Amino acid sequence: MSYTDTFIRVAVDCPAETGVVPVSARPHPPVHVIQYELLSGAPYAYTHEELLYEVHVRHKGISEQERAECRKEIWTALFSKSHPCLRASMLPKKYGWGIHYNSEGKIAIYGKESPEYDHYTSGSADGVKLLNAMRNKK
Repeated sequence: MSYTDTFIRVAVDCPAETGVVPVSARPHPPVHVIQYELLSGAPYAYTHEELLYEVHVRHKGISEQERAECRKEIWTALFSKSHPCLRASMLPKKYGWGIHYNSEGKIAIYGKESPEYDHYTSGSADGVKLLNAMRNKK
């Protein structure tokens, strides 16, 4: 699911008081670490679908050459099944990152302590819909 003009607040039961940089000691980083690296390194560069694709190819270790040669096939196979939205990501659920989708559906993340997070969650941003991240526990 892709949003526009939407801000996903940190989950109500998120343990982080500020935006925490997720890290992993595993040789292949988990999805939320890749999401963080992409979104923090290039705010508003990815739509939801573009982010899912880029996370997928990096998580699976698909080479640059294979990405170039088989992009359409990889894309088609990836989107032949449904994927959860970023409300279910560990970034807003555990690590304290709010997620903003601009009018073009491009995504940026903001730490819970940031002025941007306050701006979006205070209702100051006209026309921006507020959603909560999914809870960690039922």
